[in-house]
Amino acid sequence: MGGPGDPPAGTPEDAPSGGDDEYRSVVFDESFVRAARLQEFSAQERMSDHARAVRRRPALHRSLSRQALFLVVLIALAFGTAIYMGIRHPYQSPAAKRPEPLRMTVIPLAPHGRVPGSARIADLYAHSPAARLRVGAAGIGLPAAHRTAHFSDSQVTSALTTAKDYLVESSLDPDTLTGGSPRSVRLLLDPQQLAQFDRSFARPAADGRHAPTGWLVRFDPARTALADRRVRVEGTLRVVEADKNTLEVTSDHTFAYALKRVGDEAAASLFTVRRELHFRFDRDDLRMHRAELLSSATQAGPLTCAADSANHLRPLLAGQRAGTGGPPGTDPYATGGATALCGSLAAAAQPSL
Repeated sequence: MGGPGDPPAGTPEDAPSGGDDEYRSVVFDESFVRAARLQEFSAQERMSDHARAVRRRPALHRSLSRQALFLVVLIALAFGTAIYMGIRHPYQSPAAKRPEPLRMTVIPLAPHGRVPGSARIADLYAHSPAARLRVGAAGIGLPAAHRTAHFSDSQVTSALTTAKDYLVESSLDPDTLTGGSPRSVRLLLDPQQLAQFDRSFARPAADGRHAPTGWLVRFDPARTALADRRVRVEGTLRVVEADKNTLEVTSDHTFAYALKRVGDEAAASLFTVRRELHFRFDRDDLRMHRAELLSSATQAGPLTCAADSANHLRPLLAGQRAGTGGPPGTDPYATGGATALCGSLAAAAQPSL
């Protein structure tokens, strides 16, 4: 390697050697001159009208090295392959499950005699199984949330919380119960179930698909009023992982409502509703705080078996009687599946006044 004063192309062959050459550092060969960035004008050029004695030569364009060119080609090939495999890969993503239509059942429970009533609401609760129920949302307790094989603790908690919110809005909210707007319930549903929900309220039908009382609890505001806005409730929530993309929550709750005739302050009676709901949550539902409602089974009484319970529940109130009921002894406070189309309200489920 040449020293700091050597020409770019090395020392000329005919240059004198030795460390005592005082002119060695100022020897310029042709390669050194060609490599210079500044070039002196010739004598003829200097005779022209030039302000400077030297001119700057354009820098030489350096071509890409073989390694750089190879790297560029390699990156382009990798990028093109990734695009091709992304479009044509043989492993297609599994199709998302479409929400199923809600399947619903509403079973009236007819009393054997007159419906007990009292002007003291506290007595109604104290002398019935509703005495052990808690007031409002406090009665809808959440179980401990544990992670599953494919869902975290927070995702399991989100499913349980959404199911509870649905129960609160559809079974406890006074505006919903008295025939108000169902918007708060609607907001908690998967968007693909909204068409069925809207049709249920626009054109109610007792067809197992389009009864508003399958989605929520509501009474006919023309004849029934709340004697107590504090609904009593007790029940359970259970969550399981259906598959790697789905959680399912099952709720089973009994609600006790103190009701009275519109415009009549004389006496109130208890009306009991047992609701069993089956929810499904995919990952989008968990993120958006919404649910798909798969099935809804409702037992409610005292009602008459002939009552149309699709659009509103029309309870028998204090002092009223029903005709003949269905199978005797159906108790909404007891566990077990609801199978009858019309049942008979057990005497033990009524206040003993």
